[in-house]
Amino acid sequence: MKNDILLVDKPKGITSFDVIRRLRKKLGIRKMGHAGTLDPLATGLLIIGVADGTKKLKDLIGLPKTYETEILVGRRTKTGDMEGEVVESKKVESLKIEEVAKVLEEMVGVLKLPVPVYSAIKKEGKPLYKYARQGKEVDVPIKEMKIYGMELLGVVCGDGECVVSVRMDVGSGTYVRSVAEEVGKRLGFPATVKELRRTKVGEFDVKDAQEV
Repeated sequence: MKNDILLVDKPKGITSFDVIRRLRKKLGIRKMGHAGTLDPLATGLLIIGVADGTKKLKDLIGLPKTYETEILVGRRTKTGDMEGEVVESKKVESLKIEEVAKVLEEMVGVLKLPVPVYSAIKKEGKPLYKYARQGKEVDVPIKEMKIYGMELLGVVCGDGECVVSVRMDVGSGTYVRSVAEEVGKRLGFPATVKELRRTKVGEFDVKDAQEV
């Protein structure tokens, strides 16, 4: 632990707050917080402030982030990830690497995208996911999302779907689930996040993180 800041590699299937619960038990310290949440199905870097380190979190929350993601092209779900019910599907025979690379390149910049319905963004004082769980239709806010870089890592197709692997550098507050759906839309197919891993926050790297 350096200057009361702890780097954790969050495993799949637990919430960011579950990580804090585990650390509180392990370290015997109550005062903790994190500099940006990760969805339960995501893995990777969580920055945890411990004791006086919580005061530094406000300076870390706005840092740019790097993600490695697998985008499943051919299927869209309610939640934008593999947890949700499939709401749209379309058979994909193949994708040209050049076409995918061009789409990613054109997305670098500031995009105005709808936030995921299953997110903590508030509408009229209530998180969107609460409306979604109640089955209520709601106008989803459009948000500016900054993309600093998109690198295509690979395309694999089979069984009527393709998996596009991407490394992306994004601004704070960017929803990878929204970006993934936009990638699909520009390719002419529904899409959802299959796997998501956060590898960097500013200069902090998951390679320096510990497991919990």
